Order: sequence, then C-alpha cells, then structure tokens
Amino acid sequence: MGDLKQYGLVRAQERLRDQVGHALRAALIAGELRPGQVYSAPGLAADLGVSATPVREAMLDLAREGLVEPVRNKGFRITEVSERDLDQYTELRTLIEVPTVGRVTRTASREQLEELRPVAEEIVARARAHDLIGYLEADRRFHLALLGLSGNERLVETVGDLRKRSRLYGLTGLDEAGLLVSSAEEHVELLDLMIAGNARGAEACMRRHLGHVRSLWAEGRDEPVGHR
Repeated sequence: MGDLKQYGLVRAQERLRDQVGHALRAALIAGELRPGQVYSAPGLAADLGVSATPVREAMLDLAREGLVEPVRNKGFRITEVSERDLDQYTELRTLIEVPTVGRVTRTASREQLEELRPVAEEIVARARAHDLIGYLEADRRFHLALLGLSGNERLVETVGDLRKRSRLYGLTGLDEAGLLVSSAEEHVELLDLMIAGNARGAEACMRRHLGHVRSLWAEGRDEPVGHR
C-alpha cells in the first residue's frame, strides 16, 4: 500500500474524523485501497500520520455508505462490486432516472432548472481540474437535486443509495486519459435539453449518460490504477 498522506492533510479547523474520511475516499477513488482487501485501522492511521481512533470512526462512516465492511478483529474490507452488480445498479438507475427526467422536464420551471446550471458547470470544471473528489461530489449534488424536482423524496433516497453502491474506483487512469471531461459535459447537455422542453431528448441523453458512466467504470476496473 502506498503513502496515503498525499490524499489529505489534517487541518486544525476541520474535524479529524471528517478529514480522515476525505482522505480515505480519495484513496478509494484513486485505487490505492483495493476492493476485497482488509485494512486495519492502526495500519491506515500510520499511513495517514494520525491516531487509530479517528480512522475507526471514519471507516464506520464509510461502512454506513456501503464502501467498506467491518471484519471482526482484523479491520475493514473494501467492498467488492461485481460486473453483474454494476449492470443491475445501472439498470435500476435507468428505470428510475430516465422517465423521471422526462417528467421533470415537463413539470419543472425554467428557473428551477437554471438553478442547477452552476453545479453542472462545476462538474465540468472539476473534471478539467483533475479534482476527482470534487467531481464526484458535484455529480452527486446535480443528479440528486435534479431528481428532487420530482417531489419524490424516496426516489431520491433510492438513487442516492444506488450511487453509493456503484461508486467508481480507479478514476485516476480515466482522468489521465481525458475520458471524464466528455462525461462531465453531458450534464450541461442534459440541462440544456430540459430547459428547451425537449423531454424525449432529455430522456435519451440521460440513458446515454448512464451507459457512458457504466462503460467508464468498466474501463477503470481493467487498469490497476494506483499500482504502477
């Protein structure tokens, strides 16, 4: 395992638990923490240069998000996601998000949709700046806020859970290949279609975007990013 210190320095003004969680999420995205592997809190703490307590607390937060699972007397295992799992998660998201986007296009006001533009543009900016944590956070905010315009809180919770379970590993290689920018730009395209009142076009764009995300995930799994 490499030096995890590069993924986040502890700042006095932030809660140590939150800062450690940020560093661990960054290591997950970069592929430094590998699916199926068990990591001990003391070992991770040594890599991060902190005590074991905030690491345990942060890992419990990640466990609630489905990113890791506790292993008795050993530590935490990075949860694995199979190709079958990913296909099923993508299918569920497609069944939920595509028609919802069409419905929101027909019911939301132009003002409501325009409020999402800064977030859509932030996704693109984060991708171009190679800020992977910021990219995923902005992407999460955009999708959930867009679905929130449907007025169905349970729908938003369900998609939020699916997103956590189908999170991306190894984005570093995709970023270096320039593949994330094109995916990021699809958010602006989607928003433009919705503002134009093109429900059918918006549904097609969302379907294509989810398929694109699934393809990016598969490509990310093929290359052992972070272990060069």
